[in-house]
Amino acid sequence: MSADTVAPELFEFLDATHREIQQQIVRLHSLVDAIESNGLNAATREQARGVLDYFNGEARQHHLDEEKHIFPALLGSQNAEIVQTAERLTQDHGWLEENWIQIAPSLEAATNGNLWFDPMELRHALEVFEALYLDHILLEESIAYPAARQRLVAHNTLGMGREMARRRFRADRAPTSTG
Repeated sequence: MSADTVAPELFEFLDATHREIQQQIVRLHSLVDAIESNGLNAATREQARGVLDYFNGEARQHHLDEEKHIFPALLGSQNAEIVQTAERLTQDHGWLEENWIQIAPSLEAATNGNLWFDPMELRHALEVFEALYLDHILLEESIAYPAARQRLVAHNTLGMGREMARRRFRADRAPTSTG
């Protein structure tokens, strides 16, 4: 089996999640624009809930997928650049989480019809969040994922995919707060 044929579904899934993250960031920009223009209404409240749920759920699961299945393969590399990339990407997940923790309370308030937050501050936090995410995704897709494809040739990546799906299935059925 060549590196080109290793777990294409696994990496297609990870790449698709990157595209969805970028779409959710666009939705968040649209939401901030709408709040600044018209305040809160049923549509903006629903949009805020969708973005909030996505980044509280799927985006965090994606980071866990990478930290559990992709980055360990990279950390075992003899190539210092690959190891440093994996370490940086892990650190980025922490920074992204910290940025998200700044954004999430405003979105939670918006879903409940509360406009106690400053939309300009939300916009600034979003710009930082977006810049970090886009840089992070570029690094993953240009260095980390190609290196992981090569290193995972001998591993059961089908099992990795099943574990990712099981965890999401359980997360989808977990009780959520209605805020």
